[in-house]
Amino acid sequence: MRLTGSAFNRVEIDLAALAANYRTLRRLAGPGVELAAVVKADAYGHGMVEVARALAAEGASTFAVAEIAEGAALRRAGVEGEIIVLLGGLPREYPQLLEHRLTTVLFDQQTALELSSLADANGRRLPVHLKVDTGMGRFGLLPEEVPAFVRLLNSLGGLRLTGVLSHLPMADSPNGGPTGEQVGRFRKIIAELDGQLAPDTVRHIGNSAALLGHPGARFDLIRPGIALYGCSPSGDEAERRRLGLQPVMGFKTRVLQVKTLPAGFGIGYGHTYVTERPTRLAVLPVGYADGYGRKLSNRAFVLIRGQRAPVRGRVCMNATMVDITDLEGGDGIVAGEEVVLLGRQQSAEIGAEEMAAWLETISYEVCCLFGALNPRSYADGG
Repeated sequence: MRLTGSAFNRVEIDLAALAANYRTLRRLAGPGVELAAVVKADAYGHGMVEVARALAAEGASTFAVAEIAEGAALRRAGVEGEIIVLLGGLPREYPQLLEHRLTTVLFDQQTALELSSLADANGRRLPVHLKVDTGMGRFGLLPEEVPAFVRLLNSLGGLRLTGVLSHLPMADSPNGGPTGEQVGRFRKIIAELDGQLAPDTVRHIGNSAALLGHPGARFDLIRPGIALYGCSPSGDEAERRRLGLQPVMGFKTRVLQVKTLPAGFGIGYGHTYVTERPTRLAVLPVGYADGYGRKLSNRAFVLIRGQRAPVRGRVCMNATMVDITDLEGGDGIVAGEEVVLLGRQQSAEIGAEEMAAWLETISYEVCCLFGALNPRSYADGG
């Protein structure tokens, strides 16, 4: 039996905030641009099925996942609309594309031939999207390889080319990097395929950052991921607030013990923090086993009674110590008191962007880690 997370800790998902973010992004996209909600990686730790159901209730009809198994799980959960599988899958999984009416992304000839043969044998035509590498250096065909590949796809009776896509690696940078050049390259590829693509072929290259900052990258469809979950793709908390995006994930624990240490007392492994005065300490039952990483040692804060308390000493596998000496009312803090590691408490907030800076990573990883390693609960904000 696999146990996920500590019983003391919980991740809270605000589905009302998620719905509000979807409405905000839909307005930003403007008329004629569809949103494909990116729910891969268990919806960035928020819970793929619960997130997809909530977004479907808001009118979302297109979803993007990474693997075939994710798409199949959404169908089994009753999610309708188009589900785009960004990475495809293994040959033994291909029948699920037909069974669950999934649209897969292609970027190699062998897969195209195998899928066409399978679809032909079942009297079906499988919808596929073609991935083009316009400068990401990851999955996809290089631009010069595209025309011949499209001719191949059009010759295969079991496949139906319904989309062409690419991806942007630097749309979240301050100046956009090569984003403009990539968008231009993508437009050129589409233009050169004139006559080989059906009129309703969907074109998409944009992610959250492109939706927020690069209107020219919107095309027919845009794939918001991190912005749906209330985080700025650039890591700029001010941008998130300016756009009105609401954080969807909160991470909470409780005080397990309160104690007073004398001056000169070392805290935690390695004694990386030594008290300079009598110190009132709250010990929390959360640590790197729960995704609360060691890089947070002596640099992060938590919220107790709406106030910031600094982490002292090394974060342990299952424990973290915080200094509550200077907190107003700190003398009254006792075991069982709620502690916010990520999210809001009263008027104070610790955002995923700030947490990511402490961890020297990005908010995407913060959400994935916390959501994957801890029990989740859901609320509609009402």
